[in-house]
Amino acid sequence: MTRPRCRIPSVALIATLALLLVAALLPTTGNVPAAGAPIALVAAAPGHERWSADLTIVDRDDVNVRRTAAGLRLREARPTGRGARTPHSAVAEGMLLTAPRTLARPATRVRAEVNAAVPTGATVEVQVRGWRTAGWTEWRAAGAVFDRPVTRVQARVVLTAPDRGTTATVRAVQLTADANAAVSAATPGRTYRVYATRIGLVGELTANGRTVQPRDHFAALPSRRGLSPLNTGDYTVRVCTTTGSRCEYAPVWDVGPWNTRDDYWNPSSVRENWKNLPQGRPEAQAAYQSGYNGGRDQFGRTVLNPAGIDLADGTFWDGLRLTTNSWVDVAYLWTGGGPRGVVGDGPLNIRTGASTSFSIRGLAVRLAHVPIQCYVTGQSVAGPYRTTTRWNRLASGQYVSHAYISTVYGGSVPAC
Repeated sequence: MTRPRCRIPSVALIATLALLLVAALLPTTGNVPAAGAPIALVAAAPGHERWSADLTIVDRDDVNVRRTAAGLRLREARPTGRGARTPHSAVAEGMLLTAPRTLARPATRVRAEVNAAVPTGATVEVQVRGWRTAGWTEWRAAGAVFDRPVTRVQARVVLTAPDRGTTATVRAVQLTADANAAVSAATPGRTYRVYATRIGLVGELTANGRTVQPRDHFAALPSRRGLSPLNTGDYTVRVCTTTGSRCEYAPVWDVGPWNTRDDYWNPSSVRENWKNLPQGRPEAQAAYQSGYNGGRDQFGRTVLNPAGIDLADGTFWDGLRLTTNSWVDVAYLWTGGGPRGVVGDGPLNIRTGASTSFSIRGLAVRLAHVPIQCYVTGQSVAGPYRTTTRWNRLASGQYVSHAYISTVYGGSVPAC
């Protein structure tokens, strides 16, 4: 029988079909395929950008993970640090933060494909965030749509394991950015009144790997979506007393209180859990005040106070001058827009006018990102970055000297 000259050998055809089938069945979000499932190394579709996350570099910005010959694993598969004393984290957790990637073109979504062995009880999640002119977006599960196009993206791999359980092993993560997903309108910054408790726990580790210092300045929120990487203020809150007499701008460096998946400041369409609660109402508050979820948190513990934010000792005592747990007004600044200034040295005094003779109304701590409304000319100040007469008026109407601002992003700052 005469055979066609261009016929593909049957073995090659089967291999090609198998590769295409695997590519079609791979998840388009951060969900993990079955243990040992391969990642199809297929070319990105037109308009898509595809790359592999580097899992080989584990440095000081990463938390409780290690690289082994088999892949990325938890370093310690038991709850450590803060979670060991107060099991709001009833599982061992670890994170690897990849280097930011500048995209060839703006994207509205980043998807992830994961090759991992995941034993029962362990989890692996890939989360991403994107850079816009107003700063970083919140961390979202890979596959979520950004509310506007982003030009630079960063991924982190989050591993968990049950107490004394077996950790997952992550062999590879491939990311794909595209601009085909529709975006929704940008939302303004949000402010809610929530109950604040004091963190304490000096000497223990935060969720981003910082060792808590005496009279430290930072905040904790019950969701990783607003967790800043170590030594950054990418996610900053403005916390004020209910009278407005004192405020502090502080980075979010820990996860808690009570829950770890309660981004209550987001609308229900975005909120990770408890979508039937009103926006701005923490699950712990609803559980404590109204018996929501049987009066328990996500780990099944009885909620003993309505806290929606934890404050480090310096923020609690020095920034706000609180003496007991209290209700406070919190602005989640990354949900807003406009120019932002990064406080390069601090804590920096916030004043009622453009001179050191004006009264102090609080603090903007080192690495915090503060929203700058406009600038005025005032007293000359010699600071670590410049000697200047420029004073920045914050969105709250208070002022900080520009001599202590390391950089400004998100647009030009006009004169007041």
